[in-house]
Amino acid sequence: MRIFCLFPCLARQKPARHLVIYILQNIIAILAATGAGLAIGLIGVRLSTGLLPAPGSLLIVALAEFWLASILAGALILAPPEAPALVMTLATPIVIWVGFIVPVIVVLGTIGEISWRSTWLTSLHWLAVMLAMAATLQWVGLSAPA
Repeated sequence: MRIFCLFPCLARQKPARHLVIYILQNIIAILAATGAGLAIGLIGVRLSTGLLPAPGSLLIVALAEFWLASILAGALILAPPEAPALVMTLATPIVIWVGFIVPVIVVLGTIGEISWRSTWLTSLHWLAVMLAMAATLQWVGLSAPA
């Protein structure tokens, strides 16, 4: 079945089920990275509020962090093979953080009239999460799809 595509270059791409196979191939590394991100978040929340999130909230956070770890794994897999692993482990999350995370948090902080201190602490929290995830993904090991 052929579907009309506004962007012909995308029509030549493999179906989505083939594009995300790396998630299944790297599920152990992605789950470990998700755990690292959750641990940083739980420690941060516990230190700042003295409380732990409700189980329902924790499930949503876990799913979101799983997706973040999956995307980060894909970015690390696509890194140039000639680049040193340590450089890519640090550079990849920093580029994603600067390009996607910081702008969104700044916009949400501005709209929500949240203090700049809280906005930047939140932003730095996500940088720490992404660096921990990248280090965990590289430590456990990633494999590119065939």
